[in-house]
Amino acid sequence: MNDIAIKVEHVSKKFCKRLRHTMLYGTVDIARSTLGLLPHSGQLRVGEFWAVDDVSFELKRGETLGIIGPNGAGKTTVLKMLNGIFMPDKGKIIIKGRVGALIEVGAGFHPMLTGRENIYINGTILGMSKREIDKKFDDIVNFADIGDFIDSPVKHYSSGMYVRLGFAIAIHCEPDILLVDEVLAVGDEKFRKNSYYKMRELMKTTTIIIVSHNLFQIEHLCNRVIYLDKGKVKLLDTPEQAIARYYMDFDSSTKIERGIRKEETIKFEDVYFEDNKGERINRIAIFEDVKLILKFKCIDEMIDSTFDFRIYQPNGIQLTRFDFQTAFAKNDRESHQLEIEIRNLNLPPGKYYLEIKVAEKAYIGGIWYNALNFEIYAKTSHLLQHRSGYCILDAHCKSD
Repeated sequence: MNDIAIKVEHVSKKFCKRLRHTMLYGTVDIARSTLGLLPHSGQLRVGEFWAVDDVSFELKRGETLGIIGPNGAGKTTVLKMLNGIFMPDKGKIIIKGRVGALIEVGAGFHPMLTGRENIYINGTILGMSKREIDKKFDDIVNFADIGDFIDSPVKHYSSGMYVRLGFAIAIHCEPDILLVDEVLAVGDEKFRKNSYYKMRELMKTTTIIIVSHNLFQIEHLCNRVIYLDKGKVKLLDTPEQAIARYYMDFDSSTKIERGIRKEETIKFEDVYFEDNKGERINRIAIFEDVKLILKFKCIDEMIDSTFDFRIYQPNGIQLTRFDFQTAFAKNDRESHQLEIEIRNLNLPPGKYYLEIKVAEKAYIGGIWYNALNFEIYAKTSHLLQHRSGYCILDAHCKSD
């Protein structure tokens, strides 16, 4: 138990859909509390719903937990309960250590006060002394990169400046626990990279919970991932398993569009298989040698890039993964081509899809979901006799 930083036991939180009912129930609950009676926290009343329903998990010191799920799944509500903004209606939360949080852009900022004044106010709220804030003030300002606006009222700040300043304060208070909601998806490229590297640095000593729709960053930052849907935990597992389950549910429920792209430093153009004659194919025979061709342009310098290729079954289960490190100069006019030779492709007959992820020094450069659909088939039936599994081995037996 000494290693446990956060313990959440069967926690639930309910809200009311209508303002009128919210005010009425609030008045009733206050009256019951004044009279020493228990509130109606364990049951739903007319118009109420469970935003978070029976969520449990433990997080050790130095671990990083990701929370994923569709909009309205209860992800931010969980963070707000951990930060003390909301109290759970059922269950118990135990937190050990100083908590730093960035849950809403500009939360806690006074719009009429300057950035300088808000640094001291928010730093104090997060448990820092004036001496600590004085010592770290320049580092906070430099990380936030707001320049001469430090002495301007924050009501004149852009949303990017808001989030940069809020994140800079939260991470420089040296929290034992850091709660982050989509901060790595806000701001310009420089800030997102700096935030990503700072998170990697904090992970050595700080317990972190991240809520994000950026599954690439969740996979690379987190030790474990909770997949929430409609307030309930659908899966608590490794990042790979939780994300695969999310993809599977998302694909089956909404029929995700093929070829969704998110491009930062790279612009994808085309991807396809070639046979040994150089012809483009999407049906591949078992044990056939093929080339995977990726064509793209560089939006930005790609000095140390990792190209990550993953093959999935239609149900979202990842079968294999392979990656390569390379470099390309910035040139948004001329296309580049990456060729990957695959020998004796031994996937069993069926349909598959390819996903491509590109990272620049572990920072997201581009993602191409469902980039390519292809099919594997067997030329002769004897290849499949007494063979099954995620791969088919071209095995032969000899005896004396």
